[in-house]
Amino acid sequence: MKKLIIPTFCFAVLSTVAFEEKISAAPLHAEQANIEDVMFVQVNSGSLNMRKNGAEGASIVAKLANGTQVTVYSESKGWAKIKANGKEGYVSTKYLSATKPGTLTKTAVSTGSLNMRKSGKATASIVAILSKGTKVTVYSESNGWAKVKANGKDGYVSTKYLSATKPGTGSTAVTPEKTTTKYVNVSSGTLNMRKSGSESASIVAKLSKGTKVTVYSESKGWAKIKANGKDGHVSTKYLSTSKPGTGSVTPEKTTTKYVNVSSGTLNMRKSGSESASIVAKLSKGTEVTVYSESKGWAKIKANGKDGYVSTDYLTTIKPGTNSKPSIPEKTTTKYVNVSSGSLNMRNKPSDSASVIVKLARGVEVEVISESNGWSKIKAYGGEGYVSTKYLSATKPGSVPGLNPDGEANTLFKYVNVSDGSSLNMRSAASATASIIAKLVNNTAVTVYSESNGWSRVTANGKTGYVSTQYLTAKAPEGPGSSNGSVIRIDKEYNLTMEKMVEVQMAVNGQTDKKYKTYIREDGLTLINSTKGTVRGTGWRVRGGAGSNYWAVGPVSNNQSLTIKSKVRGSDGYYWYEVDYNKTWVNASPEDMEYNLNPNNFVNDPVRSFQFVKLSQVTNMNVSEVNNRILSGKGILQGKAATFTAAGEKYGVNEIYLISHALLETGNGTSPLATGVKVNGKTVYNMYGVGAFDGTALSSGAQYAYNAGWFTPEAAIIGGAEFIAKGYISAGQDTLYKMRWNPTAAEKYGYASHQYATDIGWATKQVKQIYNLYSLLDSYKLTIEVPKYK
Repeated sequence: MKKLIIPTFCFAVLSTVAFEEKISAAPLHAEQANIEDVMFVQVNSGSLNMRKNGAEGASIVAKLANGTQVTVYSESKGWAKIKANGKEGYVSTKYLSATKPGTLTKTAVSTGSLNMRKSGKATASIVAILSKGTKVTVYSESNGWAKVKANGKDGYVSTKYLSATKPGTGSTAVTPEKTTTKYVNVSSGTLNMRKSGSESASIVAKLSKGTKVTVYSESKGWAKIKANGKDGHVSTKYLSTSKPGTGSVTPEKTTTKYVNVSSGTLNMRKSGSESASIVAKLSKGTEVTVYSESKGWAKIKANGKDGYVSTDYLTTIKPGTNSKPSIPEKTTTKYVNVSSGSLNMRNKPSDSASVIVKLARGVEVEVISESNGWSKIKAYGGEGYVSTKYLSATKPGSVPGLNPDGEANTLFKYVNVSDGSSLNMRSAASATASIIAKLVNNTAVTVYSESNGWSRVTANGKTGYVSTQYLTAKAPEGPGSSNGSVIRIDKEYNLTMEKMVEVQMAVNGQTDKKYKTYIREDGLTLINSTKGTVRGTGWRVRGGAGSNYWAVGPVSNNQSLTIKSKVRGSDGYYWYEVDYNKTWVNASPEDMEYNLNPNNFVNDPVRSFQFVKLSQVTNMNVSEVNNRILSGKGILQGKAATFTAAGEKYGVNEIYLISHALLETGNGTSPLATGVKVNGKTVYNMYGVGAFDGTALSSGAQYAYNAGWFTPEAAIIGGAEFIAKGYISAGQDTLYKMRWNPTAAEKYGYASHQYATDIGWATKQVKQIYNLYSLLDSYKLTIEVPKYK
């Protein structure tokens, strides 16, 4: 399909007396045309009738569109005999032009400036005065006048003062490349502008959502563009003709209503006016989607069409029914309150129901209902059931042995003592306080506070105080000594980081980070300048003032919000910055990308452990593990060989199994670890398998009995099979892959089978494993680092 290109022209003013240069083509309205001259149809609107003979009453042979090329055989008395589109006939000569419309070649003139007038008359009012060399766009020419656009204004100028070449040059005017303006429209992240139209081409620039681009051409799903002063190619599917959040973009909040007329139909009009044209007629009871309401008119969508209707004829209740508007579900806010471990959220109110997610102490949940000891809750964007007795109305404080929840500004540091010695962790900030643990050199600790020479820290599952002088922020080169070996494998995925971020944003990965949050002005009913309540349902607060920012989380009808400021948003609306006091919220695209990007962690001695392949054994020294890790660990003491056997049998990293067992058994001292009687037999459970909330001891023991775990060794080896089956045997054999599952994202294009919703989960799990390796002198590690396109 050919594109119609309207060229630009320049008019010229010469220093000599005005002259007229003869055009090489035939005159525009010649009385006699040369035999078989080529001319063009020139009509301002509609089409030109080609008739059987040279008379207005003759029958019409064909209708010729503007710009149609015709062959002229003769002209007489205002009629031209022509051939066009394979047919012969007659047309009025006044609608023929020697040049194709929009491609005129004219003359230059003498002095002064050129008046652009309101119409094609010398007496018409002057719209603008154009100086020599001004570039103009010519739409049409008739009776010595050209309809033009110049300097952003439309008007008419005399054709004899236009030239196809810029004054002072002999070159022919270059026809400008036809371009269109579009905008980057990505749901998250940025759009890659590449050197050529290929996914493998090098990236020239990254364009943010809403960036204005000039499109030169589109082909095979790629657009050639200019943006921010650079040329390149982008995928056409991420471009839109209107700026995201403006123009034709539908406002975020919509409501459903119904047409309610006593008789006849309701007119849906093109705009909010009684005089606007009718788009459609809507019958009583028609369901409509309402985008906005203003001055008695509602902007709606109905039956696939957009338009406006009078708000007087809309109702929230479908006519002819007795239904009432739905009342928002009443919820209360509570907090997970477990003394150790985590709380299982299940898909049904039963201890045997499958676990949807594990909730840490202090996590805020919305309670929908409570019945028979179970609470139906909403957490992390999903719904499920938890044991009611592990919820509290107030947020619990920190518990010894767990990372304190809610303490800000934590950081990693490392024990810095001589090899062979250790640092005492004490119960209080005093050299006389009891010793909780001894930390070897290079142990990673989380520091919560520092005061008077003491640091409050967590390490190896315990919380206490250590002397600040024996901590350093400088990371060691790696755990343990130089006897350990590390093999690196790079695993390539047919995914861009941009796509991976898009996939994960779609499932609302969670974070406990605090963001500035905003709600659009029409989502609040103001109480005063600092307080407002949410108006209706379906509203969410966003991470910036505009609907193009990500949704941080939902708010409920009539929820009270504290207003901090009011700003004009990127979409033209006013937005209120409000306090949003949720513990866990949807992460921003930037934070999502940070946690997804392996380059941010692979060179960190601790956080790089999220890439350790847990399906490969460590080849650990049994004696070394017994002496340095399992010594003093209750029933697990001396069991290194059993962990080695379990790892080799089921393909699980032994240190990972030991870490898991130490956590679940309280360092080998829990009742399930030390033995429970079931049907007269003593059973053991080292990994908490089948230990359901509220009945952990009895249900965990029953699982062990059914599995035949009648010795500690049987429990260590048998439990390893259970651990391997869930994720490791499925190919998710690193903490990174457990959390993000890039293989599923690559295969299906969406997130699937992910262990946690916390975007920082993988990096939060590694400290214990790192510290165990720090106790060893000999080991073998294989790390698998994802590589995205």
